[in-house]
Amino acid sequence: MQSQQLKLHDAATWRPEHQDSPLAHAQVVLAFMDPALGEAAEAIRALQTDFPEADIVACSTGGEILGDEVMEGSAVATALAFDNTPTRLATADVQTSTDSFAAGQSLGMQLADDDLAGIFVISEGLQVNGSELVRGLREKIISSAAITGGLAGDGADFGVTRVGANESLRAGRIAAVGFYGDAVRMSHGNAGGWEEFGPQRRITRSKDNVLYELDGKPALDLYKKYLGDAASELPSSGLLFPLKICRTNNEETADDHDAVRTILGINEEDQSLTFAGDIPEGENAQLMMGNFENLISGAGDAAANAAPRWGCDSKSSIGILVSCIGRKLLLGQRTGEELEAVSDQLNGMPTIGFYSYGELSPHAASGICELHNQTMTITLLGEA
Repeated sequence: MQSQQLKLHDAATWRPEHQDSPLAHAQVVLAFMDPALGEAAEAIRALQTDFPEADIVACSTGGEILGDEVMEGSAVATALAFDNTPTRLATADVQTSTDSFAAGQSLGMQLADDDLAGIFVISEGLQVNGSELVRGLREKIISSAAITGGLAGDGADFGVTRVGANESLRAGRIAAVGFYGDAVRMSHGNAGGWEEFGPQRRITRSKDNVLYELDGKPALDLYKKYLGDAASELPSSGLLFPLKICRTNNEETADDHDAVRTILGINEEDQSLTFAGDIPEGENAQLMMGNFENLISGAGDAAANAAPRWGCDSKSSIGILVSCIGRKLLLGQRTGEELEAVSDQLNGMPTIGFYSYGELSPHAASGICELHNQTMTITLLGEA
């Protein structure tokens, strides 16, 4: 496998980082773009010109990652050319979160095949229920196929997220790339680093990814009490205080299998909170907050989880990083340190990625792909 990393120089010019000419026979290009670029029509057309044989998949972000560098107001891309690995692009659309399961099923049906080895998903980030998207996708593909990816971002604005698949970026789009055959290798890891605080509370009323009540009290009102002055900046301030779901009744996973959820929106009228994934009624929940050192070491742990399973040459592989926008907001000027922690574990492997509204990766406790929030997730791609 060969990869080539690029930066957007102006609206319609991409420049390779280390090679003079584009990797013209690339099969897939993944591009991560600042939301200010909007539909990024010129930038997408430029990629199609430079990589005429490739499927171009792009999304808006909460920040772009290239190597150890965190950027804003920019766009980065990686072109991937495999020696013995066919690829396939699938797309689906959602208008509301209730469309998520069917969208996942549609993607799965488009990609399903006996030799499917793995899938990388880039989803719109605000109208989707990531838990249901993954559940629908898993239902239609062979269980051995790894699923990773992330939800598009809009900085900390929560206005509109966009995804493009061989087209300009637009709202409501989901794209997934399937990798096929025995040659491709796909490894993954994820970790958080957040700490619980305050009491556990029972989720007494919820539906899908909307939380209405904790311990019989309006969820938004309770959240505001904990956030204090930061409550006026919801939903963006909620990124700094994710919710841990202490799941005990999930038949697919171990009894101690927990999940973390990030707020995507609030509803003052019914005092509800909308999260990126399911909030199961009857389970316990607990607020979390970040610790700089734990978040940075957690990023290194994610890479360390992926690296031991890696049997390919690091120089001809690629590491795709999807990290939560909440981590970036909290770490601030120290954000680069989580990328350095990843780099230290990956032995010189080139890396690229973005800050997201949700991360998709198999859970360490179950091996089953789930939506994660507030994590650093690593996908390693290469060929044996």
